[in-house]
Amino acid sequence: MSGIGEKAGSRAALENELRSRIRGKAKPIGSLGRLEDLALQIGLVTGSLAPNLGLAKILVFAGDHGITAEGVTAYPSVVTREIAKFVLAGTAGINVLAQAAGTTVELIDAGMIEPLPPHDLLIERRVAAGTRNSLQEPAMTPDECTVALEAGRAIAARLNDEGVGIVGYGEIGIGNTSAAALIAHILTGIDLAALVGPGAGAPARGLDHKRKILHDALDRAPIATSDPHGRALEALRQFGGFEIAMMAGAMAASADTGRMVVVDGFISTVAALAAIALNSATRDCCVFAHQSTEPGHKAVLAHLNAEPLLALDMRLGEGTGAALAIPIVRAAELMLREMADLPGEHPV
Repeated sequence: MSGIGEKAGSRAALENELRSRIRGKAKPIGSLGRLEDLALQIGLVTGSLAPNLGLAKILVFAGDHGITAEGVTAYPSVVTREIAKFVLAGTAGINVLAQAAGTTVELIDAGMIEPLPPHDLLIERRVAAGTRNSLQEPAMTPDECTVALEAGRAIAARLNDEGVGIVGYGEIGIGNTSAAALIAHILTGIDLAALVGPGAGAPARGLDHKRKILHDALDRAPIATSDPHGRALEALRQFGGFEIAMMAGAMAASADTGRMVVVDGFISTVAALAAIALNSATRDCCVFAHQSTEPGHKAVLAHLNAEPLLALDMRLGEGTGAALAIPIVRAAELMLREMADLPGEHPV
């Protein structure tokens, strides 16, 4: 998987060698623009001058949210399961875009209200039948939060065994933009009004109603600790979804394996935000695929000082943006490993 190829010693020495190698490719210096930055990132993450990332895969995490009972979304929770069924049938938006990218898709049931029948593309990791209503009580118990995080870490370990070095992260979960906005507010301090958008569709009672419900949920459970790790755990427990916590666990575990984490839209980016709080090394592995039209996504990307690869006015979720970005990650890998080198010395 990752890291196969020529090695260098310290990180500083590796970075110098990578920069030299990229400058020396058969092209004008800097002519591949951000692809060169991405190649440098891949080399640093894998610890290799000629990385081999192995296989690519998209993981779609599904879970339901109790806060949908408060009318914060245009769709009922049953839609989560219906979209998940399309993913397994190979006909959802993510399947179409993954096919275009030459990438496989797996669905993880992290905690939908109703389970799905067994399927070759389904990973069953149900924590519970959806979270609780976070306006009224914590979305999950401490044990449930731990189970979700550990399940994510176990999924990351499974990817090691499969030789997967590029993973796109997507999600399905009616109500999860509400959960993501609450978590993002707690972890970044960004005003909640800037984080709340229509999600899958503006609720019948409007965005002002959604904002009020989320403000009331925050008032129910103020989080006092300033420790990033503890704050992330408490934010996930009080307001998160099982799919968000499970993604965070998987992303954080990837930081220790030299795997590229291709982050999709708002929900996946908030999962990455939590993963970075749990394991700061996660940030180095993250490639932010695109900027969605969900208002909170732009705000969180700016907080992370992240420049997404694409901006296509998408907001579907499911990992669709990640699917489109994976070929770009692969191109940067191949440029570093296989593109011809010019002879002689090259200026900095």
